[in-house]
Amino acid sequence: MTTRITSSLFASLGLLVLSVLIRAQAPASGPVLKLTATSDNVSSSGETIKLNLNKWSTDAERDQFVAAWNLTAAANARGGGGGGRGGGAGRGGNGGNGAARGAAATAPAAAAAAGADAAPDLPPDPDAVPVPAATPARGGGGGGGRGGRGGGGAGNTAPVTPAASLFTALQNGPVNGYLWTSEVTGYAIRYAYKLPLPNGGQRIILATDRRLGASNSTWKPAGAATPTDYEFTVMEFRLGPKGDGEGKASLTGKVTVDAASKSIALEGYDVLPVVFKAIKTQ
Repeated sequence: MTTRITSSLFASLGLLVLSVLIRAQAPASGPVLKLTATSDNVSSSGETIKLNLNKWSTDAERDQFVAAWNLTAAANARGGGGGGRGGGAGRGGNGGNGAARGAAATAPAAAAAAGADAAPDLPPDPDAVPVPAATPARGGGGGGGRGGRGGGGAGNTAPVTPAASLFTALQNGPVNGYLWTSEVTGYAIRYAYKLPLPNGGQRIILATDRRLGASNSTWKPAGAATPTDYEFTVMEFRLGPKGDGEGKASLTGKVTVDAASKSIALEGYDVLPVVFKAIKTQ
């Protein structure tokens, strides 16, 4: 009788240990970050913003977007040759995004190496509004991009700019999560990178392949600040140890490569207007 009880006890303990090990090795489910914020210093000030991230970008993905901004990835994709197949510069970030749209062949090779094509759009958080499909890549040859009129040959293609190159890389990047506003469609987050701050908080750098408010005027910068012409949006959140804080965006701020983080970031963050206030992590 004692032997049977002992065997049963050991069997139960074995199952318990096995269950603990399985749970420990199982991948974490659910978002890695959920937060809410309120828009500020834009025409839609006071609007509730929601962000759900399902994963963080890797250092390799960080380096790919930096290479796109520095034009090193675009140069490698072209093999040192001329521009893409589309004609006309069109409308674009810093005057070059039309060229990027008409030159899908110049998409950074590093973005393809990240397996962007194989990464499906991630599902939304259950309590979120319906999630739209991620914006499709707007490449392809032929007519050149929005605003490209009549340019037919490679000789007429405008030089690819850092903004155009990064825009193309973001379009081909993986989906890390979504940002929702009062707009009908949400924004797919293509880049999400975090760094620790000295105060115990976090610095979070995000990028989407669409400009906030591209289809309406809800994100028009307030005041006398001059809007940038990027067709993407880079955002930076500075959160304290308790997960609260504020954020700014490239609506008026220029993009740069930050030496400290080795990441794309906002130039002159401290002097930019706050765009996301009352940030609270969930």
